[in-house]
Amino acid sequence: MGKPIVLQLGDDIKWNHDLYKDFTSKFDIRRSYSMPRAEFIQALKDNKFGDFFAIYRPFWNTGGEMGNWDKELISLLPSSCKVYASAGAGFDWVDTETLASRGIIYCNAAAACTESVADGAIWLILSTFRLFSWSSAAARSGDPDQFVDANKNVGAVSRNPNGFSLGIIGFGKIGRRIAEKAHKSFDMKILYNDVVRMPADLEKPSNATYYKNLNDLLATADCVLTATPFAGKTLLDAAAIARMKKGAKLINIARGKLIEEEPLVAALKSGHLSAVGLDVHYNEPHVNKELIKMRNVEVLSHNAGASLDAHMGFERLGMENILSFASTGKGVTPVNAHLINKSPSAISFAVADLLNGCALIISRISSPLSPSLSATSVFVSVIPGAPRFTLAPPARILLRRSSGLDA
Repeated sequence: MGKPIVLQLGDDIKWNHDLYKDFTSKFDIRRSYSMPRAEFIQALKDNKFGDFFAIYRPFWNTGGEMGNWDKELISLLPSSCKVYASAGAGFDWVDTETLASRGIIYCNAAAACTESVADGAIWLILSTFRLFSWSSAAARSGDPDQFVDANKNVGAVSRNPNGFSLGIIGFGKIGRRIAEKAHKSFDMKILYNDVVRMPADLEKPSNATYYKNLNDLLATADCVLTATPFAGKTLLDAAAIARMKKGAKLINIARGKLIEEEPLVAALKSGHLSAVGLDVHYNEPHVNKELIKMRNVEVLSHNAGASLDAHMGFERLGMENILSFASTGKGVTPVNAHLINKSPSAISFAVADLLNGCALIISRISSPLSPSLSATSVFVSVIPGAPRFTLAPPARILLRRSSGLDA
């Protein structure tokens, strides 16, 4: 039988050539390059890429030309597809629940850009406290009057971040790294909100305090920072912004749609918020026209996680996720694995695929298996706790090759 097929999206790899050589020795790489959505959909319908078991997107800026991975696209994937490994940390563009319903693990690459995003967050914290956006705009204007104005007046209203409280919404790997850097660099007091409290060993590096109730954190923190995935619903609307401490600062390095921009503008105009730092925007690539006029607003072009180091890591981690899944059945950085076993349709897909593999084995083996052996009698469970069966070596080998599971 041939090597398992991997569908690679986007450009050629650029950095991890030795790893890619090993990767291509194990898998049959098929390429879609940069197909637009209509062409990509037709290619899936025509089975142009074959029965691939994995999708690999090594870069964030290419390989996404087909648009969001929604039910329309996912429904066209072959039943052989089991893992999707992509560059980037956010995954609001891919329906991970629908992937899970098909038994497909989605692996992101947040681990590869953790340092870059955290460094970007530190810059936004520093800039919003010190109002460097005002100073920078004045200097870049080339206008001596603006320069003198900033030189004289920024210092009277800016603050050092040292000792102030930083409330982080979302205490995953990136949120924790931001907390650690802010605590150690600026001696900031770290507060955080998440769906569950983190173990003590994950709180200790930043001496973080858990706030179960988000409203309590908003009312307490001197600076609020969002580091949580966008789950299809705005997190900070007008009511939430109104709950924030008067004079607080707000930073977003997660997703633009987490924060409603109209009440954000109003809060800045009224003085309820003193400064804002945004790496991401509600309607990217369009930046709110009122926000960019404000000298107490720092804006970036969704670059916090964009460094050469991160791009090299994206490329590498995608391959590592697929290699790991092929050998162990588990990805390195899965984001929807917890949904797989909860999905009846995912289980039915896995069972159907496995039984098909068993049927193939039976059709090819006459000995040492009994001629009357049925596909279900050589079923190897993908459901934890279900019974396993011992197979003779030839059957184990073929089952492993045909289903991708360890017999």
